[in-house]
Amino acid sequence: MVLRLYDTLAREKRDFVPRDPKRVTMYVCGPTVYDFAHIGNARPAVVFDVLYRLLRHTFGEGAVIYARNITDVDDKINARAASEGVPIGRITARYEAAYLEDMGKLGVLAPTLAPHVTDHMDAIIAQIGAIMEQGCAYAAEGHVLFDVSAYENYGRLSRRNLDDMIAGARVEVAPYKKNPHDFVLWKPSKAHEPSWPSPWGEGRPGWHIECSAMIEENLGLPIDIHGGGIDLVFPHHENEIAQGVCAHGHSAPDAYARYWMHNGFLTIEQDKMSKSVGNVLLLHDLVAQVPGEVVRWALLSAHYRQPLDWSAGLITQSKSALDRLYGALRRSAGMGGEADPALLAPVLEAARDDLNTPGAMAGLFAMASELERALNAGDQARAGVARASLCAAGELLGLLQDDPETWFRGGADEALAEQVEALIAARKQAKLARDFAEADRIRDELTSMNIEVMDGPQGTTWRIRD
Repeated sequence: MVLRLYDTLAREKRDFVPRDPKRVTMYVCGPTVYDFAHIGNARPAVVFDVLYRLLRHTFGEGAVIYARNITDVDDKINARAASEGVPIGRITARYEAAYLEDMGKLGVLAPTLAPHVTDHMDAIIAQIGAIMEQGCAYAAEGHVLFDVSAYENYGRLSRRNLDDMIAGARVEVAPYKKNPHDFVLWKPSKAHEPSWPSPWGEGRPGWHIECSAMIEENLGLPIDIHGGGIDLVFPHHENEIAQGVCAHGHSAPDAYARYWMHNGFLTIEQDKMSKSVGNVLLLHDLVAQVPGEVVRWALLSAHYRQPLDWSAGLITQSKSALDRLYGALRRSAGMGGEADPALLAPVLEAARDDLNTPGAMAGLFAMASELERALNAGDQARAGVARASLCAAGELLGLLQDDPETWFRGGADEALAEQVEALIAARKQAKLARDFAEADRIRDELTSMNIEVMDGPQGTTWRIRD
């Protein structure tokens, strides 16, 4: 089945045909590292990780170049550094490390490239200069601004009419702008803020130019896929297109990126996340309490383009779903085989249909059911094939990556695991000696330790209760 992706610019699904199948390029807007990421920030990271895995499965691991940037200079970073009395590098290093640690817990693969803004000042300044040479930007009072009226296709991605935007503008926010929607490419830094030399004076770049310069420097134009959250369509991605094409005298948006993909909003218990409301859920706190794979499942449980409402119920459902799949893997431990393409097909077909992760998850349950049927029939060869297929499909989605026994033992440390195993062994001996009162006492002791004991034909297993 052909990979089909919904292109925000075209407003329809399109067959994905890379410019060069041996060099497939994707860029996703990454974090601004001034604080811990919230759960909404995790959604695009997980969604586009699935796409990255799918592209590597389709075209080969070495054929896909995925760049996810790090914004390490920004007003919020400056404010955080000033409040702590430290250089911005101290702030950005701390929160980049935390972000990468949290992404690792979610099973997010490292991108091929992680360009940092502060490493690309020369490329940023060069691109600004090229835009000015094309007559699409102007300098004013220490700033360089993009002239949106100079780009005839401005507004195509977001489906906004420039004349309507200008007519609807309430305030001229800066007197040196030609029109309210002109945006900053370069601006002077305030006292004690980081700055870099440029032909227009000491300063730092605007937000939008950073991504377009890093894309051109690291991937070349046009790239195949540009991704991010739906909130970035306007103005960030709209402005990226304008800069990227105008720097080279082009007009068509596909001279910058050939496919645009955006994930939907995430809400918390039906409400928009907001610091004023006090419902911002930090990913760093969440993964300290909930297994990262449960969080990943929850983020993929709705189609990526649809809104996703985060709730305690969603976490419970996600944990239950993974328990069922890991249960099948645990009951089939030690059974080997080769993945069956026929069993994998429904998962792949769903994934290739614009990342239909709910459909792919349904395919995982179908494989688990096939595995259970084989186990019940005593057909180990068939069970081994089903098990291998389930593991392969899980890997495509970044799921089922844990050892089943480890999964069910949760956060049990080595000392607790040894204690539980000793009690289970003692219970087994009591049952063999027909001392059922002692066996029951041991089971009650395990229950008081929040341990669930499960007796089955392949022996006794255990898990920490939720």
